[in-house]
Amino acid sequence: MSAPGQNTVDLAMSHEPKIATPLYEIGEKEALARHGTSDSLTHAPVEFEADLEGEEPTPEELRTLPRVSGQIPWTAFTIAFVELCERFGYYGCQVLYTNFVQHPLPKGHPTGKDPGKEGQPGALGMGQRASFGITTFNQFWAYSTPILGAIIADEYLGRFNTIFIAIAFSIFGHILLIISALPSVLASGKAIAPFILGVIVLGFGTGAFKANISPLVAEQYKQTKPRVIKDPKTGARVISDPNITLSRIFLYFYMFINIGSLTGQIGMVYVEKYVGFWCSFLLPTIMFCFCPLVLWFCRNRYHKSPPTGSVLIRAFKLWGLAQKGKWSINPVKMRHNFKADNFWEDVKPSHLGDAKPSWMQFDDAWVDQVARGLRACSCFTWIPLYWLSYNQMNNNLTSQAATMTLNGVPNDVITNLNPISLVIFIPIVDNFLYPALRKYRIRFTPIKRMALGFGLASMAMIAATVIQNQIYKVGPCGKYMNDCDGLSAPINVWVQTVPYVLIGFSEIFTSVTGLEYAFTKAPKNMRSLVTSYWHFMSAFSNAIGQAFVSLSEDPLLVWNYGVIAILAAVGGVLFWFHQRPTDKREDILNMLPDSNYIGRDRRHSVTEENSHAA
Repeated sequence: MSAPGQNTVDLAMSHEPKIATPLYEIGEKEALARHGTSDSLTHAPVEFEADLEGEEPTPEELRTLPRVSGQIPWTAFTIAFVELCERFGYYGCQVLYTNFVQHPLPKGHPTGKDPGKEGQPGALGMGQRASFGITTFNQFWAYSTPILGAIIADEYLGRFNTIFIAIAFSIFGHILLIISALPSVLASGKAIAPFILGVIVLGFGTGAFKANISPLVAEQYKQTKPRVIKDPKTGARVISDPNITLSRIFLYFYMFINIGSLTGQIGMVYVEKYVGFWCSFLLPTIMFCFCPLVLWFCRNRYHKSPPTGSVLIRAFKLWGLAQKGKWSINPVKMRHNFKADNFWEDVKPSHLGDAKPSWMQFDDAWVDQVARGLRACSCFTWIPLYWLSYNQMNNNLTSQAATMTLNGVPNDVITNLNPISLVIFIPIVDNFLYPALRKYRIRFTPIKRMALGFGLASMAMIAATVIQNQIYKVGPCGKYMNDCDGLSAPINVWVQTVPYVLIGFSEIFTSVTGLEYAFTKAPKNMRSLVTSYWHFMSAFSNAIGQAFVSLSEDPLLVWNYGVIAILAAVGGVLFWFHQRPTDKREDILNMLPDSNYIGRDRRHSVTEENSHAA
């Protein structure tokens, strides 16, 4: 359901009476013209110099002037390189999990390397269902732990320090994977224990890392409000829009992610094939060790937000107070109460006055930002239906490749068509597609982008369904190709280019935009938390994916891909119709006034923020 009270945003100027005014009464033009705050604290919101350059746009200028990107700071690229190294380490190992678990140790090859003649590298020999279950658990675990990493960062240690803790866990997890793949351990039959433990420890480190690295890279760009400036090339008046800049930052951040995963996956499957699993787990570990080195070297150059105390607890208390008296045994009445225009207005400090509880140490603007953050979380609730399609690359499409004609190509190298497509398409989208849409005043808003991603993911699964059906038709073992003793269907494996490229293109619109949306819509002191909720939706998708384990085996794989294609299509349609009201308020949400509320330790927080802004 939508975030409660989504029709009301307090944009009243500080000298006006503090009376709630629904947006449908004042209209978008007047709402965008109001930029004040109901200042219930003594300190003014921190402003960066970038927010003071140029002029504040009028509602007319917001509608008519062209919008351009600001300059991406160089520090953002160093953090993106750190993410590249982390993704090389994570995906360089993850791509090996399917073969490591599914296929047995080849005779005469104690390292598990490829025995040749269309054979497969292997180690544990537990079968496709076991490999699907373990890889699905890995995805669920790695995308559940961001919530814990976000709480530690936002409330206690800060993002930068939490990232270093995550790195320590990840290194330990990598070492356990190396141990599990040593020939002596494989020969002992006890490799499963260090392997599973390594997956768990590495997953925790990965989750805590992911919750904080994308907010950290975006925070290096300090402009937060649209400003009217002169175009340095033409001299014309344009709007420097921070949302366009942040969108570009996340696009290139995601490109670095895929360069890391691409090189890690391609390199490690060949190391697995020709050397063995121990080496293919070792090299990602070495690459991962560049993460702490780069971060430590650049530590004094980064803008770092301090921890803010128990913000999450206060946000939940605020939400609970807003729900008080709104519950009803009549679901229609309860939905009406939760969507009422006064849902959030009734719990603003200015409305409660002396009756406000002692824990309410924030201003009206922070209430609006919490409401906006919950609106973003309600948007993310549909995302698991998208990730169901994406997650097929982690196991089932890899196994599908093993049943086709490989011509010497490792079955798990084909999955790299996905990051290859992203590395190619991201610069095209940034330099041609998005500028062309802006030139013709087509507002390709985040909600529209994510909805398009659903459609592309559904098309990818339709392609996978057709390919699987053909494998069953022409394969020598019919509908049992995974037990065909090394025989393959006479279909070239590169036909999988279609689903992999479609999924990659969909990620640009759904996955990249989701990270951007989490950052821009969350309260500033809850960015890691809202980002972690975005990642948790991927974990939730993997939990749903467990229901498809029974379909992830011959002869039911056509049903597996077909059902997921339908779910992605239906999910995209429902997502669009549910989020259309939010899409219409995109500018209003981005122009909300800054809150004065920093967190528990105001003196320390304000001092540090001002020192960074100076």
